[in-house]
Amino acid sequence: MSLTDDAIDKIKAMILDGRLKPGSRLPREADLSKELGISRNSLREAVRALSLIRVVDVRQGDGTYVTSLQPSILMETLGFMVDFHQNESVLHLFEVRRALEPAAAERAAVLMTDAEAEGLLLLLDALGESPDLDELIANDVEFHHRIAQGSGNPVLCSLIDGLSGRTQRARTWRGITQADAISQTLREHRAIATAIRQRQPDVAGAWARAHIAGVEHWLRFALQDEDAPDLDGIE
Repeated sequence: MSLTDDAIDKIKAMILDGRLKPGSRLPREADLSKELGISRNSLREAVRALSLIRVVDVRQGDGTYVTSLQPSILMETLGFMVDFHQNESVLHLFEVRRALEPAAAERAAVLMTDAEAEGLLLLLDALGESPDLDELIANDVEFHHRIAQGSGNPVLCSLIDGLSGRTQRARTWRGITQADAISQTLREHRAIATAIRQRQPDVAGAWARAHIAGVEHWLRFALQDEDAPDLDGIE
C-alpha cells in the first residue's frame, strides 16, 4: 500500500468512526498529519484524491470540509466513468438499467404516496397526444427519476439517475430512426405508471423490465449499422 493510500484509509477511518462528520472541517494540515502519523505531502495527495471523488471539498482560503456524503454527490464519479464508454458499452449501461429499474418500480408501487403515484400519470398526460421528441425525452428522464426517487432508496435513485441521463443520446437516436418509438414509449410508461398507481409491484417491475429490454434489443441491432452515430456521453 502506498503512503497516499494509507493516508486515505486513515481519513476514511476518521469519517467512519465519527471523528469527522459530514460538513465538518478537517483540522489544520500540520495538526492532522501529526495526528495521523503521516507526512504533509502524503496528506495533501490523499486530500486531493478524496476531493476528486467528492468525499471532501477543498475551499481555497477557508479549509477542507467533509461533504454531505449524500449518495447523489458520491455517485457523481459514476457519471465520470460512464462518459468514457464507447458505443458498444452503452449496451452494458442498458443491461444495468434492466437490472435496477424493475426493482425501483416494484418498490415505488409499494412506497409511493397516492399523490406521487397519481403524479406519474399526470406527468404523462401533460405530454398530450403527439409530443415532439425533445418533449418526450425530457418527460422520459423525469418519469424514470420520479420512480427511482419513489423507491425510497437514495443509492438506487442515484445509480438510475446517473445511468438514465447518460443513455439519453441512444434514446434520441431511437426516436429519430424507429417509426413507432414515441408511441411505444408512451404506452409502456403508462403501463408502468398504472401498475404503480394500482399497487401492483410485480406488474410494475415486469413492465419496467420489458421497457428497458425493448430499447436494449433495438440498440443491439442498430449499432451494427455503419451509419450509427457516436453515442458516447450525452447531449
